[in-house]
Amino acid sequence: MLDTVQAAGAVLWRRAANGIEICVVHRPAYDDWSLPKGKLHGAEHPVAAAAREVLEETGFRGVPQLRLPPVAYTLSDGRPKNVDFWLMRAADTAAVEVADPAEVDAIAWLAPADAAARLSYPDDRGLVERVVGLVPISAVTAIVRHAHAGERKAWAGNDALRPIDQQGHAEARALAEILVLFEPTRLLTATPLRCKQTLEPLAERLGMPIVMDGAFAEPEDPEDVPAKVKAAATRLTELRAEDTTVICSQGKVMPPLLAHLHRAAEAATPHGTEKAPEEDDPAPYKTPKGGGWILSWSGEILIGLSKL
Repeated sequence: MLDTVQAAGAVLWRRAANGIEICVVHRPAYDDWSLPKGKLHGAEHPVAAAAREVLEETGFRGVPQLRLPPVAYTLSDGRPKNVDFWLMRAADTAAVEVADPAEVDAIAWLAPADAAARLSYPDDRGLVERVVGLVPISAVTAIVRHAHAGERKAWAGNDALRPIDQQGHAEARALAEILVLFEPTRLLTATPLRCKQTLEPLAERLGMPIVMDGAFAEPEDPEDVPAKVKAAATRLTELRAEDTTVICSQGKVMPPLLAHLHRAAEAATPHGTEKAPEEDDPAPYKTPKGGGWILSWSGEILIGLSKL
């Protein structure tokens, strides 16, 4: 079986006088118009690859807001290809030169209908049409589980003071490389030391303080988890006014919290005959240490929940 080629790209938008404009690129090697995208470099994270490709091909820095449906197709040599796509807002910074004019020799900012008409491929047009149908995104929340911190049973002291280990430090640095792309405006962490340490590389890069918030910490008694989830969900509603908030939480809180948010979002969204889940199912939201999720909000409505 042939290996799948992994790539990433974005629908890059900016505000215009009469709405928004979408950026499309011309590739002389194929004489086509496309959305900015390209192959991952080794073990590069897809959202990092998408941001890199946007900058290289358009000269604009893109700020990720929402994961879009991936596009899959077969290359001419028979290899399958998968492209992860993100909706990205063009940052309010001056553009730089396109990295390789031989790869992209022209870009165009067009109204969505004109961008869809210009694009050469139906999948790209479908992504633009999907973006046009979205409600505006007002805020993004990244919630991550703390990095590796050894074994709880091997730590003799106060568990709240258990630090991240060598693997955890590497995970914290990797998280910083990804989360900085979202341009966080606030960093919150549960009370254990390992949670704060997980966000320290990001805080150093941003020159931003880390604020302790007990709403996202595990309770000592497992029976108190449902109450803790409700408190964390309430706290999240207060944070939606922020542009982008990064939260570091713990493994017993995140799955039920995310399941609760998903059910509430499904219940609040019209689905015709489709019914919202009657109970919270935390299983799909089990998160490895150093892993996380991106929540995309439109006002009080959660419109995107995707694994980072």
